[in-house]
Amino acid sequence: MRTHSNLGSIAATLLLAFASSGCCAITEDSGYFDSSACADVLTGGVRMVPIMTPVGDFRVWTKRVGNNPRLKVLLLHGGPGATHEYLEAFDSFFPAEGIEYIYYDQLGSAYSDQPDDAALLDIPRFVDEVEQVRAALGLLPDNFVLFGQSWGGILAMEYALAHPGKLKGLVISNMMSSVPAYNAYADRVLKPAMDQKALVEILALEQQGRTEEPRYSALLAPYYERHLLRMPSADWPEPVVRSFARLNRKVYVPMQGPSEMGASGLLEQWDRSRDLHRIAVPTLVIGARHDTMDPAHMEWMSKQMPNAQYLHCPSGSHLAMYDDQYVYMSGLITWLKQLERQR
Repeated sequence: MRTHSNLGSIAATLLLAFASSGCCAITEDSGYFDSSACADVLTGGVRMVPIMTPVGDFRVWTKRVGNNPRLKVLLLHGGPGATHEYLEAFDSFFPAEGIEYIYYDQLGSAYSDQPDDAALLDIPRFVDEVEQVRAALGLLPDNFVLFGQSWGGILAMEYALAHPGKLKGLVISNMMSSVPAYNAYADRVLKPAMDQKALVEILALEQQGRTEEPRYSALLAPYYERHLLRMPSADWPEPVVRSFARLNRKVYVPMQGPSEMGASGLLEQWDRSRDLHRIAVPTLVIGARHDTMDPAHMEWMSKQMPNAQYLHCPSGSHLAMYDDQYVYMSGLITWLKQLERQR
């Protein structure tokens, strides 16, 4: 009994040391689901990461799934102001491939603190937040892959430009490198294909500031079912519905504008097209035929970066991880596994 007690004491001491370090002591021989040496074992992988900002200190929610010392993918959700939840389709694919991934709700999103301060709606501040999360989770240049979808793609590009030496790989999913080009694509290609009477009414409601009314959402529904997720909205996957129901419009509207039919908020003039050549880290750009984003532009982006590839989803839209799931997931996983083998 005394021997067991001593072993228990030693184990407790080691666990406390791992917890205080904030990292997993996972070796090559550890199993994918072995969390015994992780600081987050008590909470099933969940950690509230402290974030310092110019207006105060807050916490953001993260959740690790699996262990892989060679490949750790931090997921940046869209919105801005949505949640990680619509990305939960990854649960059906990544674990079987041994890919460690981390869900993360950005500051202002539902699972994290939600300070109501417009000063926080700033791209460099969001980039600094991602860097604080990376450091807290112990993600390193030889295993850290940053995945960004939609607005998360903007954030991922900005992070790669600000911290190029801290990444093993980058994924830009369903996001153009220029919001003016995104708006031009909507005006030139997507809006003319809409019901024009509905478009006139949508624009009138926007002009009148009545975008929170149910009528506005109802008029947008066909556009969303064509370009956001190509299923009847009544059949949208539950994680998508759950995530969008928690959208923080105090973040979304000031930055994006009232809808996905182009951007009119703080992001309206954002453009990094001329800086793409500076992103030298291995990169995968993912586009889709029916996306709100121009797939030709996203393919062009992949040719501007010295170490990038393009994955096209011919049946997909903005959430191609659902409506062209096999192409999206198989292409992404193939690229990640190739990256994992690079030392």
